[in-house]
Amino acid sequence: MGEISYSEKDFWPLNTALYVTDFKGNDPKFIYYLLKTIDFDQFNSGSAQKSLNRNAVYPFEVEIPKSRTEQRRISSVLSSFEEKDDINYHINQTLEQIAQAIFKSWFVDFEPVKTKIAARQRWYALQPVAEPASPVCYGDDDVSLPDLETYMNLAAMQAISGKNEGQLAQMQVEQPEQYVELLATAELFPSAMQESELGEVPEGWDVSVIGSEVTVVGGGTPSTKNAEFWEGGNIHWTTPKDLSSLADKVLLDTERKITPAGLAKISSGLLPVDTVLMSSRAPVGYLALAKTPVAVNQGYIAMKCQKRLSPEFVIQWCSENMPEIKGRASGTTFAEISKKNFKVIPVVVPPVDLITAYTASAKSLYDQIELRAHESRTLGQLRDTLLPKLLSGELTLFDTAQAQRELQDVAHV
Repeated sequence: MGEISYSEKDFWPLNTALYVTDFKGNDPKFIYYLLKTIDFDQFNSGSAQKSLNRNAVYPFEVEIPKSRTEQRRISSVLSSFEEKDDINYHINQTLEQIAQAIFKSWFVDFEPVKTKIAARQRWYALQPVAEPASPVCYGDDDVSLPDLETYMNLAAMQAISGKNEGQLAQMQVEQPEQYVELLATAELFPSAMQESELGEVPEGWDVSVIGSEVTVVGGGTPSTKNAEFWEGGNIHWTTPKDLSSLADKVLLDTERKITPAGLAKISSGLLPVDTVLMSSRAPVGYLALAKTPVAVNQGYIAMKCQKRLSPEFVIQWCSENMPEIKGRASGTTFAEISKKNFKVIPVVVPPVDLITAYTASAKSLYDQIELRAHESRTLGQLRDTLLPKLLSGELTLFDTAQAQRELQDVAHV
């Protein structure tokens, strides 16, 4: 109850929510922001379940600018915060999708490896018609056939970068450092597959279980009846509820905090930055990287990545293997996956150098995601602070514009 939304499109109401369609000459977006300042719990007419009666809302008195032009100016300022937040959200979704796409290509579909295998077959097929120093046709151009290793690496470079042969040649001239880095990455992939208990995997890669590759821990809840564990606490303590509202897979803050005495009641203690968090029940599968030291409740499987696998690798592995993770959950009231059932899930482990190469790319993406998440959080806090003051006239539009400029200065430091 009390959630406010705004739509500029026609729609057909499908539930018993309250709708405002007649704004009586006022700016609709201004009214939207005005409603967001009202605590609708004061109108609750339900007992077991909260309920809002429109007749209770009608008499509620509010003060608003009489000028619709002034209303539009105020709503325009407030909208700018939401627009920036929306931009950040879509950029972060794209960055997350890039990290997912690279992981899937390299470690699920094995595209660079399979590309090398196909390139070797083409290379040998061309050999019988290739005389020394004679040009042969492969691809779209007539060029001298390179040695096998170079030929396979060039093919893998195309698979990794999405560039064709001509674009790679241009990259070698215009961006030599990036070209060398791309070649070094291509060289890390083998050119053959091997049989394993999971089927064919790249040659030289290990098959392990996730419990052997990360440290899996759970958490707990200090007694809520003991004020010593909670009052004045400043240690982040998270429940899956914190993850349910995340726009991005990074946890910056938690709804509740505990004291050192409360932390002492949790066996897993304070988990480090970049611990991978996964909700283990109600529901299974919320994911996030902890970007602050945090303690967890009993609704988590937390993974400390202190061995071969990096946090960026592990969170993508969890996302890619979520159907199997959920399939190993059990329970009558609600599904839950135990640490025991989670630890035995198989994982294909690439060589450390290849994990390092992926992590370098993925960490750069997650650093950008975290930066924008911080910015959106700050914008949200500023918007929520300004909203009642701006609507009441306590702050002027000039004051708000000055605050925005100061915020932008901080964001660019």
